[in-house]
Amino acid sequence: MKSPNFRKKSNKGIDKSIAIIGHMGSGKTLIGKLIAKELNFRFFDSDKLIEKNTQKSIKNIFHSEGEAEFRKIEEKTIINLQNETKIVLSLGGGAILSAQTRKVLKTHFITVFLDTDFEILQQRLKKSYKRPLLINENILQKLKKLDNIRRKYYLLADIKINNYESPANTVSIFLKEFNQLNEKNN
Repeated sequence: MKSPNFRKKSNKGIDKSIAIIGHMGSGKTLIGKLIAKELNFRFFDSDKLIEKNTQKSIKNIFHSEGEAEFRKIEEKTIINLQNETKIVLSLGGGAILSAQTRKVLKTHFITVFLDTDFEILQQRLKKSYKRPLLINENILQKLKKLDNIRRKYYLLADIKINNYESPANTVSIFLKEFNQLNEKNN
């Protein structure tokens, strides 16, 4: 998976950070950490930052303040990272619903959509009790409903990867696409 010439060749002219988008369970955090390590970038997970800054779990924010308030906090968290350099940011699945967030992503980030099959997502999420949008829901039906709303925004990503295989394979695909994007833009 390591590509010794990749960093030297690709980091020339990189002025944007990387944002990983996709549905919950698509592997954004895992893949984001691996990409950050590969590129020697810092890694941030927007949900973890929100929990740290509010001293509340995402589930508690949804329960006590509602989804709309959570989305405001999420938007502010992302805006606060817009001037950071050489970071990989894993976003919550619904972060792209905010027009302001999409604007920040377009201006300051290279976006990567991890597209994952619904059945795989369902398997990954079936034992998750931390996901407020899945409480008392049929996971597959809820994912399809969310996809109907979000997919048009996910498809605006600079890089789209079908994340069905191993994490190492997904990172390899990312590195290839990222390198091609940098060559095209330099």
